[in-house]
Parts: sequence; structure tokens; C-alpha cells
Amino acid sequence: MSRRAPTQFPFGHLTADEGRSADPVLVEIVQGSLASVEQEVETAIARTSRSPMIRDAHDFRAGIHDRLLRKLTGRSYSALVHPVARDFPIEEMKPGDVFFHNDVYRSEGGIGHLPDLCVTVPVFAKRSGANHGDSAGGRVVAFVQAFGHHDDIGGAVPGSMPSTATSVFEEGLMVPPIKLWSEGVPNRGALAIMTRNSRMPESLAADLDAECSACLMGARRLGELFERYGVEAVESAFDAIISRTTETYRREILAKIPVGSWAWEDYAEHDGVEEPKLHTQRITLTRTAADDPEGERIILDFDGTGPQAKGPINHCGDYSDGVFLKKWLAPILRNLADTPERMAELDVNEGIVPLVEMRFPEPGTLLTPVFPAPTNARTFVILRLLGVFAGVLAKSVDGRMPADQETIRYTGVYGEDRDGNPYLMREVLGGGSGGRPHGDGEDTIHVVPDSRNLPTEFTEARFPFRVESLTLAVDSGGAGKHRGGLGYEKHIRMLKDAHFMSIADRSILACWGVNGGLAGKPFQITIDPGGPHQREVDALADAEPVRAGEVIRIRTTGGGGWGDPLERDPALVVRDVIWRKVSAESALADYGVVLTGEGDDLGFDEAATQRERAARASGPASPAFFDRGPGYARLAAGASYAEVDVRENPGRAD
Repeated sequence: MSRRAPTQFPFGHLTADEGRSADPVLVEIVQGSLASVEQEVETAIARTSRSPMIRDAHDFRAGIHDRLLRKLTGRSYSALVHPVARDFPIEEMKPGDVFFHNDVYRSEGGIGHLPDLCVTVPVFAKRSGANHGDSAGGRVVAFVQAFGHHDDIGGAVPGSMPSTATSVFEEGLMVPPIKLWSEGVPNRGALAIMTRNSRMPESLAADLDAECSACLMGARRLGELFERYGVEAVESAFDAIISRTTETYRREILAKIPVGSWAWEDYAEHDGVEEPKLHTQRITLTRTAADDPEGERIILDFDGTGPQAKGPINHCGDYSDGVFLKKWLAPILRNLADTPERMAELDVNEGIVPLVEMRFPEPGTLLTPVFPAPTNARTFVILRLLGVFAGVLAKSVDGRMPADQETIRYTGVYGEDRDGNPYLMREVLGGGSGGRPHGDGEDTIHVVPDSRNLPTEFTEARFPFRVESLTLAVDSGGAGKHRGGLGYEKHIRMLKDAHFMSIADRSILACWGVNGGLAGKPFQITIDPGGPHQREVDALADAEPVRAGEVIRIRTTGGGGWGDPLERDPALVVRDVIWRKVSAESALADYGVVLTGEGDDLGFDEAATQRERAARASGPASPAFFDRGPGYARLAAGASYAEVDVRENPGRAD
């Protein structure tokens, strides 16, 4: 049985006409100013923070919200202001206040695991002709927020992501919304508690200082915008920005989805506690008609999602009407834009919220966990839902959606450095995106916007290991008419004994292919490859011992393929072999291309290739619209596809 999640913060507008009377020139000025301030905040954090995860990997985000808590910017995703407004009345806030939280269950769905620390700063301005109740700095008119993944916030293991956690209490220090600064004065007691609970106290203190200072700077910049143009004019522009997004998505995106209902599901493969199995995440997509009494929209019903996991892969999605989850999933809709260029122009802000209704199962599922269920590896659910949403959309639009993309994973090492001091190096390595109806997937992308791998020069100078190679993982992209993007292959040689850690999935279940495309290759960790102690390491590992001199080989996921590989231009296959993206063996086995020559003279035999492909095309076709790769059968009692993989009334997606 599905249910609507209650919300204390219904969607609303700042002006009576929803911004229709806003000066269009001012709207452009305001929108550009918001994007500039957001980017300035992120730049300040990157330049003044200390930890590798924040400074170098850029695993943090800023966001700007209005006084109705609506997200105004679309360049980056962010957490929510809702939990702060819930616990601290907006009318009592003062200039210089800084609010903080990381409590997953008190974040209204905006924080997924405890290492994500969130800072919120109110913006003040005076309204024309209104001084009743105003503080010296005016009234709250907006919020600047930053949240990022920090090195360590306590808990059972370094990095605060224990793969075998069965309770959130094992994962680190929980902080519900608190006032971290009061009118410009830091709460030294709260900071002392947080740093005392961290294994990396100096980095944590420096990162928090960077985030607080950057958000305060951003609040000053926004205050100048209100002062220059007036509160009423700027708020009218805010409404116009939000309304324009709503109308654009209704006109350009929803119009591409036919009225009807479709269901699809995908799976996390393990939770760190139980043996690997299919942890189901299911979406039933319903597109309503324009004359629907509750409005033209899409309904995402998560009924059928599997029960809450014992291990830490749960995600708290059913808070505040699922408003965070709506904005998290909405970027997938941009794939329905007319062109890739138009797709890049579409922002995701609060304007998409009225177009999406969410219905959740009862408490006790992967998406509706009950406190104190662990959540540190919640990426296994929240990132998989991006793929489930893409898959169910693919069914609704005859496959005109990309195949499955890479999912985030954390790998790292910890131990003692050359001077005997403890260290923690953790990295977010990207992978391949899915093949698309118009072209191949991208190699080694990061699903978190602007995130990146750590520079070799930095890591070798700071940590006791050597990066021996960082290359594309050959054959990792799923074969297809449009090939999936490739993942990384990284070799790290340890110079001192240490421990390896990994929080990753897609080590059994690969990124799926669609419309005849094949799945990509899964994630893999090998220690001492080719050596006397060669061993495979589970994708969920907290403390795998690594000896000095041993190599850690990390291969990240490749994206799924789109379309029949036998329809790929043989010249592109030859090019991929020359570029070492596809092996000669895969050229024949997956694409049916018979190669000739070698080196600069590499080519293909056209007649032999046609015969090879014709022989294969004459075989029986699978009824499945999706290819999940060979790992699915291992967890599905030998089945090669799920019932939902068969598309009803299929057309042809060219």
C-alpha cells in the first residue's frame, strides 16, 4: 500500500501573481547573480578547506533558497533548509547566525549519511516601508547553504562508513539542527564536541570554518542584491524563475511522456551484513492527462521496494513529501530534451516539485527505514533510483533514454605515514555513463557534479603509496550500437603496510544495457594482481590488510550499451580498438567485426563482418528490453532477466 508523505512545508509562491509581472530583464540579472554567488561560495570552500574530500575531490555542494525554502539555483544540488526552519523559527533568526546539522533522521530527507555535514546561513534585507518586527539587519529573505562529505565524524571505522553497521549509532556523531554560530560568534563547545569525535580533527575544523565563512560571504552578496533592487522586485524574480522552470518542464519534457503507467525495478546486490541478494527498488511511473483533477504531472510510486536492509544501504526518502528525492531524480528527465545542447540548458530547481508526485510504501523499506537503521552506504539506493527512474522512462518512451550509468563508490587506504602519523586517504572514482540514442556514453564521469579523482601529485606527496598507472578500463563499457562509457583502471603500490577500504556496489550486478545494448563490466578490486598473494576484495570492505610493495588494482564500472552491437559502424569499432577502449577479442565477440591488419594498418574485412553479423542476427532474440549482465543470474536463481524487463506493446527505438 502506497501513501503520500506528509509535509510541513507545502509548495507556495512569494507574490500573488507568481512572478508574472516581474521585469524580464531583472529576472535574467537575478538568475545570473544567484548562479554567480553559488559558484563563488563553492570556490571559496575549495580554496580554504583542508581535507582531500572537500578541497581536491570537490565532494560538496552549495545551494541558494528563498524564504519559502525553495531551491532557486540549478547548477548544483544541495540539501534542504526545511529541518532548520522546523526547529528554529525564521522570525527569530539574526544576522550572523549559522545553523548546522548532519542527523539523517532529522534532516527531512536532505542528508543521506552522517559524514555529510550541512551549514545554513540566513540572508537578511529590509522591506520597503516595513520596519515592524524587523531586526537591525531586516528580515530573512533567503538562505545560503553548503554541505559536503567530510573525512571522519567518528563511528566504528576511519571514514565513518562501516560496511557492517547494523545501527546508525555505529556510524558516527549525530547532530540535529543546532545554532553553530550566534550573531557572528562561533559555538566553541559544539565545535569541540564534533572535533573530539573525529579521527581527523584538524581537517574537520578547517573544513567547517571554510564552509561557514563561505556561506556568510554568500549571504552578504545576496543581501547586496536585495539592497540594489528591493525585496519585492527580487522576490518577484524568484517566483518567475521557479514558474519558468515548471512551465518549461511541462511543455518540453512532460509532453514527451505518453499518458499511461509503467513499472520497472533494479537492485542493490549486498548490504554488508547478509549474503548478496536482490534488494529491490521499484518505481511505477504514471503520467496523468492534462485534464486530471489534481493536475498534469508524473506520479512515482515506490510500492514494491524491498524491506529495510540490516546493513547500511537504507535511505530516508519519505520526508517532506519527498521534496529532496524529487529534485534528486529530476535531472534524469532532461534526457528527454530535444537536443543534448538543450538538455544542458535545463536547470533543476524547485520548479519541478509541482510536476512530480511521490507515493511511498509504509515505513520499514529501503526507502522508508525506521530509526536507528544504518544509512552510511545509502548511495546503493539513492543512486540506483536514478537508474530505475531512467529505466521506467525508457519503457514509456520506446527506449529513447540512455542506458545505465556509473554509480558512486568510495575507495581508500589508511594507516601510518612515513613519520608515524595516522592518515586517511579516501577517493571517489567515477565510471562510465550509458550509451545514448544519439551517441556513446562518456568515459570516467562522476555522477556527483564537479567531483573529481585526487591528483596523483598530491596523493604521492602526502601519502605512503605510488600511483603506478591511471588508465581507461578496456572493454568496461557495454557493447551497443552506441557503446557505454569506460571506467577507470587505477594501480596503487603501497610503500608501507596499510589497510584498504571500499564502499561500492555494481560488483555483481552491472550497469544495464537497453534496447539491445549489453551491460557494462562491474566494479572489481584486486590486490597483488599477478603476484603470490593475488586476491579479490569484496566491494564492501573496512580493513583489508595490504602489505608494503603490493599493488591495489581498482577497476570501476562501465556504462551500459544502447542498441544492438551488431548495428555499430565497424569503422567505429576499429577506432575503439586503436584507442584501446575495446579489445580485438571484444570486437569480434561482441560486435561481430572481423579485424584485419595491425597497428596503423588495422582495418576490417567488410564481407566477413557482414557474414559474421548475419549469422548471429538469425538466432532467437531475447524478449527482454534490458540486459543486466551475467551477474543477475547469480542472484536471481538462474533467471537471465526479470519480468519487468519485458516491455509491453514495444515499438522501435531508432
